[in-house]
Amino acid sequence: MKSSSGTTFPITLFSFGYKYGSPQDVNLLVDVRFLDNPFHDANLRSFTGLETSISEFVLNNETGKEFLQHLHRTTKFLGEQLKQSNKEEFRIGIGCTGGHHRSVAVVEALAKLISADFETVTHFHRDIKNESH
Repeated sequence: MKSSSGTTFPITLFSFGYKYGSPQDVNLLVDVRFLDNPFHDANLRSFTGLETSISEFVLNNETGKEFLQHLHRTTKFLGEQLKQSNKEEFRIGIGCTGGHHRSVAVVEALAKLISADFETVTHFHRDIKNESH
């Protein structure tokens, strides 16, 4: 929550690939392997979720749009609850198979959405540079 008291509540989002291991240091772990996978399209495989073609493939459909709305509401709710509980931070890991496409696209989209709700939102992509797709 944006605060006028000067206190911030840091939220960190990151993508990861399940094939490189699940993170242990998270408050929320989200598996997005149910979303359409660009890996199966030879024309998209070499790109990452940082690129528009991949984010549109993953999120610009009924399932992707609905999921992102639910995830935004859930993240906002949990962030507010954790802040009120005097937790120091909120860490969210979002995973797909390799950590290149779906999880990256979701982290990028969610980071933009929750930046309007919270002051200190950072994000990174843990496995995006691991072996080529």
